[in-house]
Amino acid sequence: MDAERLQGKVALVTGAASGIGRATALRLASEGARVFCCDLQSEACEATAKAVREAGGEASAATCDVVRSEDCDSSVSLAVEAAGHLDVLVNVAGIGIYRHATDFTDDEWRRVLEVNLTGTFFMCRAAIPHLLETCGSIVNMASAAGLSGTPYGAAYAASKGGVVILTKTLAVEYGRQGMRTNCVCPGGVDTPLLRSYDVPGGVDPILMARMQLLPTIGRPEEIAALIAYLASDEARYVNGSAVSIDGGQVA
Repeated sequence: MDAERLQGKVALVTGAASGIGRATALRLASEGARVFCCDLQSEACEATAKAVREAGGEASAATCDVVRSEDCDSSVSLAVEAAGHLDVLVNVAGIGIYRHATDFTDDEWRRVLEVNLTGTFFMCRAAIPHLLETCGSIVNMASAAGLSGTPYGAAYAASKGGVVILTKTLAVEYGRQGMRTNCVCPGGVDTPLLRSYDVPGGVDPILMARMQLLPTIGRPEEIAALIAYLASDEARYVNGSAVSIDGGQVA
């Protein structure tokens, strides 16, 4: 690991209270970034920032509900006002609800799309003017579910597929202005989101088995390592990519 790879960079990470978001905040800070941790779970988000500081890094925390555009605008403004600039946005905040497609309620469908896709867009929209000033980078959290059919996850898969194409659209629209946009597409990762997976009744075990080809699942730290690379200047030629890190799930 290059401890200087993100030295002097300022990074905002949503979903920083736990799982991949927390691991990402810790990893970016360990490589020299000043990190702004954002999450709806205020106490856990502050705990992540505290962990960064205890490890010798710089971090602060802010409460942010990504489905509220005003929260997204405020979080970006706070980071820029405190640090003077913004170099990296990492959108990790997300939720998952799993049902047979015909069992999703209207509210469940809307909620997943709002958090995972609309929230990602709101954060990108708020951050882009500042990232253009620094030739910065966006790393969005998509999923293997955004690249291939995922049984019992119609809303989640639709939202993550949207994140993939949003990522590519922003990459094309702003790449010539110096800003890069990429997304990572994890498979199963040991996070609170996966541990809360509520398997609906009557699932087809054959369909479930196709989602895990390796005997183990991913770790948040492994996803964070990929995010750190994409956020860094080492990935200067990577733009508009949806990078799989899923043990071969979509191979």
